[in-house]
Amino acid sequence: MKKDIEFQPVTGVKLAIAKHETATGTAWSVYIINLNLIELKNVMITSKGYGEINGEVKKTSTLRHMIDELAEQSVAKVEPIDPSVFALTNEFWVSYYIMDQIFDKKFIFTSGSFDSGFIKMIPELGLEGVLHA
Repeated sequence: MKKDIEFQPVTGVKLAIAKHETATGTAWSVYIINLNLIELKNVMITSKGYGEINGEVKKTSTLRHMIDELAEQSVAKVEPIDPSVFALTNEFWVSYYIMDQIFDKKFIFTSGSFDSGFIKMIPELGLEGVLHA
């Protein structure tokens, strides 16, 4: 059972939502950043959005992604994200193994996370966006 698993605190793993230019305009994507000096294995990421837009309750589908290995000090693109969901709370649940120890963390981006004052250059990506540690 989950209560019997000893979870260690997550360090050295960040999630970012960043924008990049494409031939058709600006696109946004979600990235996972591993700053650790050891690779992560069996990285499972679930994402969903929820909240209200114009007084109407909205909820996105839950998406699941699996990354077999994320090398030390590296970045992986998780999924594209449509800016129309920035008005919602966007939740990402990340679980992974280092050696035989499981790590688990929830990253939450609120609608205010995407205000212009919070969008900064993310050095690990070389892109502008919002970083969550």
